[in-house]
Amino acid sequence: MSSKKLFALILVAALIVAGVASVNRPTPAVAQMGEIVYNSYSSDPTPRAFVEKVVGMWNEKNPDSPVQLNTVNHEDFKQAIRTYLLADPAPDVLDWFAGNRAAFFVSRGLIMDFSDLWVSEKWDEVYPAGFKALATFGDKQYFLPNNYYWWALYFRKSVLKDAGLEAPKTWDELLNTCKVLNEKGITPISIGTKAPWPAAAWFDYINMRLNGPQFHIDLMLLKEKYTDERVKNTFLKWKELFDAKCFLSNSAALDWNDAVTPFVQGKTAMYLMGGFITDTYDGAAKGTDAEGDLDFVRFPIIDENMPVGEDAPTDGYFIAANAANPEGAKAFLAYLGSKEIIQMGVDELGRLPVRTDVDTAKFTEAQKKGIELIQSADYVAQFYDRDTTPEMAEEGLNAFASFFADQSEANIDALLARLEETRARLFEEQEKDK
Repeated sequence: MSSKKLFALILVAALIVAGVASVNRPTPAVAQMGEIVYNSYSSDPTPRAFVEKVVGMWNEKNPDSPVQLNTVNHEDFKQAIRTYLLADPAPDVLDWFAGNRAAFFVSRGLIMDFSDLWVSEKWDEVYPAGFKALATFGDKQYFLPNNYYWWALYFRKSVLKDAGLEAPKTWDELLNTCKVLNEKGITPISIGTKAPWPAAAWFDYINMRLNGPQFHIDLMLLKEKYTDERVKNTFLKWKELFDAKCFLSNSAALDWNDAVTPFVQGKTAMYLMGGFITDTYDGAAKGTDAEGDLDFVRFPIIDENMPVGEDAPTDGYFIAANAANPEGAKAFLAYLGSKEIIQMGVDELGRLPVRTDVDTAKFTEAQKKGIELIQSADYVAQFYDRDTTPEMAEEGLNAFASFFADQSEANIDALLARLEETRARLFEEQEKDK
């Protein structure tokens, strides 16, 4: 078994262990520590309501150390976080992403080391080693993973069935599915690229399926060139879907959740998205024929000889290095990472938990299927804009938006040249800093 597959198995198997005995530890004393400022990017209605509930529970118990919750639109948050962290004082606690996105700020001294909290809360005992690794830079902990979710090709069961189709498992089947659906007047694939990150999932998966996850991760780490023929082949393979008229034609006018509407209406049949799609889909589908009609499969295989890579982004929290109330921040972080709050996230949001001691008896079939999807992968990646550096991610997302507008080979060559120029500069800077 490869080390990468072993990592994936360890990471996920630890999550599905039920009945592990644990005492729900109290959070550190918080009396008289003053206001705690928490900036959250949970701006979609369902997760926002959950965060507001969690903060309300804290404030009721800790009136002398209330949390001031600032909820910022998810896309705006990603643009503003550098400003937040450079402020003095900065917000105390912030939502963020594991992987390279956190490492970037750790390397610049903008995130606080809270290894002592990992020890005092005994998180080593209830967090799998893979998640602690995501929190660790050097030999210290700067991040608290909260939940993770799988990505998959979601589909409307009834829409495909009525068209005489099954969910595609291979690339050729995907192209044929697009052909048949178009003939029946149904747009095959929903996507919203007004914020272009949903397009990055298509790049991630096609690149991993075509060239293998190791090449993909090396590209994310700036070790491979964007002008490599393998990257161009990824775009040419992607172009086949445009030639087959697979995507919504007005995707640039839609945010990702806007594109859920035609999916619920049966005007589109498939959607490559993270497990959080249910937050929007379930609400929109309630009381309609679309309710209970959602399912998913692994992204189609292109080269069966390639190891299988999957995206499973992990979200969490950190404390700003410039926090005005670091002790209050630690107390609140201990609360957010407690068994009680993680259990609530499992029960109310359906997220996959990062603690091994939560009760998984209520896991839905979809959750179990999502765990199996990740467990059977050879490599677990985070996501394009989490696996590479922020500046490279920004250039990449702009390139994907450009590609959605123009799939000509001339444009592909031009955008790859721009990406390579950025990658080469960043790689050189990275090597100098070593």
